[in-house]
Amino acid sequence: MTAIAEMVDRAPVDPAFIERLEERFGDRAKTGEAVRRQHGTSEAHFDPVLPDAVVYARSTGDVVELVRLCTAAGVPIVPFGAGTSIEGNALPIRGGVSLDLSEMTEILAVNAEDFDCTVQAGVRREELNAHLRDTGLFFPIDPGANATIGGMASTRASGTNAVRYGTMREAVLALTVVTPQGEVIRTSRRARKSAAGYDLTRLYVGSEGTLGIITEVSLRLHPIPDTISSAVCGFETLQGAIDTVVQSIQMSVPLARVEILDDMQIRAVNLWSKLDLPEVTTLFFEFHGSAAGVAEQVETVGALARANGGGDFQWSSTPEERSKLWKARHEAYYAAVNLRPGAIGWATDVCVPISRLPDCITETKADLQRASLPATILGHVGDGNFHVIFSIDPNKPEEMAEVEAINARLVERALAMDGTCTGEHGIGIGKQQWLVEELGQDTIEVMRMVKRALDPQDLFNPGKIFAL
Repeated sequence: MTAIAEMVDRAPVDPAFIERLEERFGDRAKTGEAVRRQHGTSEAHFDPVLPDAVVYARSTGDVVELVRLCTAAGVPIVPFGAGTSIEGNALPIRGGVSLDLSEMTEILAVNAEDFDCTVQAGVRREELNAHLRDTGLFFPIDPGANATIGGMASTRASGTNAVRYGTMREAVLALTVVTPQGEVIRTSRRARKSAAGYDLTRLYVGSEGTLGIITEVSLRLHPIPDTISSAVCGFETLQGAIDTVVQSIQMSVPLARVEILDDMQIRAVNLWSKLDLPEVTTLFFEFHGSAAGVAEQVETVGALARANGGGDFQWSSTPEERSKLWKARHEAYYAAVNLRPGAIGWATDVCVPISRLPDCITETKADLQRASLPATILGHVGDGNFHVIFSIDPNKPEEMAEVEAINARLVERALAMDGTCTGEHGIGIGKQQWLVEELGQDTIEVMRMVKRALDPQDLFNPGKIFAL
């Protein structure tokens, strides 16, 4: 695990404050070690950091009351959704209260005629799509994990459908937010566009709970396509697979999903998900549209794939077959980590302009082939975002040092190509140094000014994104 002792700076919490929490929230205020450990551990490679207490909210009113209690006592608050974040985004490194929003699960409104809905922050994306099924609509943002909508908004998540449907930046119409002063604000109305004042919705989307606590989210929805068809295609070379994606986009093929898995990742997926795919660099495609439109997309992409050394498409046209295929893709992280029993994982997250993607992945693959430990490449290549997943022996600190060096070279490579250190995971505690490299101290200082203005006590998820 990665030690974060230098970031942990917690003041003791007055026992009388814990008593007030228990008086107000009853059995929804927890101080037992097991539940605190659950909220102080993440999917990431960081050491656990336990909160002093956990409070489960069920309404915006609950959040308001907790915020006012915490601000009066000077106690930090860290919002917590499904616990699937990768960069230590919800670790309580300053102690305080972990505010669990997972019980805020009400779907407040579905406006099918307007293609939008409003949900509480704890609604999970799979639950939302199950609820929407009979309306003929769906919510397309798919980060892989069954994350909460509030958490996805807070980290500006994206995922496998982003090449066609965008990210949470495009999906969120409006937010209900509790401010550090304990006030409730609505950032926008449901209109599809507005020029009314500052765009506070975009300010809070991606702010990782450092500026306000999101309690309700209004989302854009999309019609379920008439025809959905998925396929996998193996390639002789990594370059051929990447060229196929870039050329498809250049020809305006409206790919719904296109994911790349290198040979090592396919090996891991075969072992983990009991598949028998050829262990070569492989593209996972999904095509949406009318029957005729999908057929045209398939013909175009198939011709490009063949010209770039691709094999035959293996089709998955039934919902059951598609579900099995994409389940394997979504479990790719766990597959990669478990290439070695007892290993821990580290997932990188760079994104580059699409024209630079072939160079970035090819150079990264060469770097990985020189590494002493297993590592895989997978990613949402349609928008230039890809990940390296390392399988690290926690008993070998030299492996963690090696991974840190490889990751540093990867991020430096992406930044040199005018890319970013994070396409979708956020900054959290894991990428603060790279945020400075990417944007510069002057830009970070403007962010600090916004943080100080909105949260002058630095109680909302303190120590994340940057240090004040």
